Amino acid sequence: MVHQISAVERKKERDQKQQRQSDPCDSFTMNTYLFVYDLMQFCGHSWIFTNMIIRFMSFGKDSLADTFYSIGLVMRLCQLLSILEILHILIGIDKSRLFPRFLQITERIIVLFVVINSQEEIQGKYIVCVLFFLWNLLDVVRYTYNMLARMEIHYLPLTWLNFSLCIPLYPLSVLAKAFAICVSLPYFESFGTYSIKLPFPFAFSIYFPYVLKMYLLVLFIGMCFIIQNLFSERKAHLGTGNVKKKRS
Repeated sequence: MVHQISAVERKKERDQKQQRQSDPCDSFTMNTYLFVYDLMQFCGHSWIFTNMIIRFMSFGKDSLADTFYSIGLVMRLCQLLSILEILHILIGIDKSRLFPRFLQITERIIVLFVVINSQEEIQGKYIVCVLFFLWNLLDVVRYTYNMLARMEIHYLPLTWLNFSLCIPLYPLSVLAKAFAICVSLPYFESFGTYSIKLPFPFAFSIYFPYVLKMYLLVLFIGMCFIIQNLFSERKAHLGTGNVKKKRS
């Protein structure tokens, strides 16, 4: 019976080995690609975060008003690049849950490109600086953790920080997004940006401020779902058994 079980296990191991060898997207190549991606994002967000701190230490509150003009381009590039993370999950090289990550990325894309980028009056508000600070603080920690995890390095304080810091900071970032949307509403109302009136025979118009107000509801509903997911991820990575395993 023992010999029979051993033979079955050996056959299973051989099949798994052959499957890995026949896979054109082997784990080493994909792991290297993901490491390079995380490194690029880390460099981008680190530059933004450092730039914001240095500018604030040099110019004080005056630096807050032109935050978007000084780092907005790099911020937009990093957020556009983050769309690849959805593709990573879809093709199976990233084992994260799709829906929570999709919500987080689309929230940023909508607020950054639709709300802030389209209204110059919003770009000089202090809320943009607060929003960028929260985003980049979370991403610097997350991409640092991801890079080390690709190399099978699990530094316990960093692991704790990655799965704990997001729990209080993510709701704060959602409040900052909601505040930015509320501040932008008068400008969308006065300028009519993105509001569309369809011609006859439809006789239907889309008033974009109403769309933003409805999106606020979606934003807070999504926040409840994502916070629940953050707690489950924290429990999975920082449970007693996992902590002991990573220490060993």
